[in-house]
Amino acid sequence: MDKITKISSLVNPLFIKPISLEYTLKGSLKKWEAIISHDSVSILLYHTQKDAFVLVKQLRAPVLNANKTDGMMYELCAGIVDKELSLTQIAKEEVLEECGYDLSLKSIERVSSFYTSVGISGAKQTLFFAKIDESMKVNDGGGLEEEDIEVIYLPLLEAKKFMFDESHQKTPGMMMAFYWFFDTQLS
Repeated sequence: MDKITKISSLVNPLFIKPISLEYTLKGSLKKWEAIISHDSVSILLYHTQKDAFVLVKQLRAPVLNANKTDGMMYELCAGIVDKELSLTQIAKEEVLEECGYDLSLKSIERVSSFYTSVGISGAKQTLFFAKIDESMKVNDGGGLEEEDIEVIYLPLLEAKKFMFDESHQKTPGMMMAFYWFFDTQLS
């Protein structure tokens, strides 16, 4: 099992910036520690031929550290907004990189946006949706060299049970995306 071998303070972080906030609430001065972080995109992929959601499974070290678990998370395909491209274009690139499917921009539907980790960063995530099939598959996915992403096909018939199975660590954004799908795509 993977484990944390060292914890230290950040010096010149690449993706986040720890800050201290001072603000006034109801006439009283308050202080809060926070992190400035990138906004992100996520995309719920529905594979029409497999009748399955396409998810990614990867190690998330903060979960490994915080919860003393194996740190493996089931997530939507996602990525940070760290370049001058449209959110849809970033979502398209993430699907190709992580899952191996090449989508047209027109096939990607914007669902909604919401804020994540509001107690510490308040970063905004924009959720997209796309239907895919094997004709769009151009590689095995797996992410960048420094990532170790496993592509998972979750049959639609198992998705509702999976949502509440606590033996599988997952993100609330994924659960919300499943609810959206069941409410809007199956009616």
